[in-house]
Amino acid sequence: MKVAVVGATGMVGTKILQVLAERNFPISELVPVASERSIGKTINYQGKEYKIVSMQTAIDAKCDLALFSAGGETSLAWAPKFAESGCRVIDNSSAWRMDTNTPLVVPEINAGSIGADNYIIANPNCSTIQMVLALAPLHKEYQVNRVVVSTYQSITGTGVAAVTQMENERKGIDGEMAYPHRIDMNILPHIDVFMDNGYTKEEMKMTLETKKILDPNIKVTATAVRVPTVGGHSESCNITFERDFDLARVKTLLSQTDGIVLEDDIQNNVYPMPINSHERDEVFVGRIRRDESAENTLNMWIVSDNLRKGAATNAVQIAEYLVKEELV
Repeated sequence: MKVAVVGATGMVGTKILQVLAERNFPISELVPVASERSIGKTINYQGKEYKIVSMQTAIDAKCDLALFSAGGETSLAWAPKFAESGCRVIDNSSAWRMDTNTPLVVPEINAGSIGADNYIIANPNCSTIQMVLALAPLHKEYQVNRVVVSTYQSITGTGVAAVTQMENERKGIDGEMAYPHRIDMNILPHIDVFMDNGYTKEEMKMTLETKKILDPNIKVTATAVRVPTVGGHSESCNITFERDFDLARVKTLLSQTDGIVLEDDIQNNVYPMPINSHERDEVFVGRIRRDESAENTLNMWIVSDNLRKGAATNAVQIAEYLVKEELV
């Protein structure tokens, strides 16, 4: 299988290559694509050097599959051109997520929404993926009415520039700023751009994507916050159901869900933390407890590596589904 990785030198693109290798994805020829300044340079994949090529060169190569992680504008411009060449595109940007003809996929939940005619498939936002994976079994059992979520998101979600900013700040070095404020020893209630309704684009992504993936009737309100960690994203979720729930049953449902690890032993200080989710593909759930201030309402804490399940691994899992269903 001829596979293009678009944005191969970026933080997510590099992680995609790592995950493809780890999971022994069937690649006969790798076609790495990056920005013009990187064309002609090489990357190493499983001990072999591959030359970085342009978008058009990759299209002309007639790839079977392209995994995009190069930003929304790039995806809008180029994903249709890959699709027109007969190449299936799995896109990590927000460009196609809310397009009515594009499946928005977390494989454990809705891989079946991918049809033979879908040549562009959207990967959800990293913070959405981990939340909906934990919500899905509970929604099926108790019907989620409303979610109030506050996120604690790693700087790796911004990219290399943010990691460099934090490292510079810790060393006392003045350098380029990925954020409008210092991030080390600080917290920014600001992820992506502010919109007319006062929410950020990141917060609205979580709202709209959850509705598309799980149920348009679920009400979601989010506050997305950037914190100076690198291991993964964390989320505090307050979930109101249509009917009452049994706490033991909630824990059983989560523990039996593919892709979820239950870490909920407060007597021994066991609960999800981003430092432990780093380089793991699972979504970790803990601090599960009844909200004593509201009926039919549950609190839980959700953590996952945003570069893996939140981006690269979810994209590769979609690719694996396409192979399994002989769609590539």
